[in-house]
Amino acid sequence: MTDNARDWPLWEVFVRSRQGLAHKHVGSLHAADGEMAQQNARDVYTRRREGESIWVVLSSEIVASAPDDKGALFDPAEDKVYRHPTFYHVPDEVENL
Repeated sequence: MTDNARDWPLWEVFVRSRQGLAHKHVGSLHAADGEMAQQNARDVYTRRREGESIWVVLSSEIVASAPDDKGALFDPAEDKVYRHPTFYHVPDEVENL
């Protein structure tokens, strides 16, 4: 790797397979810009024509939750019983609800 390549930003690569509906994280690579990152991702992660779409995202632009924050982020949904329609009464005349 040249000295300049060591300074290239890190990109996260997401590929949507031909059979899939969602993009999945497949790895990371260094590239000078988005176009180069996409070309390199195609060469590295879709060599067998398994990809339908590629996303590349600068790693520095990804905002992720911390494992210690999972309680504050996800537990509040448990106390919102109205999100679970287990106690609603549906009249008999209502069809296809």
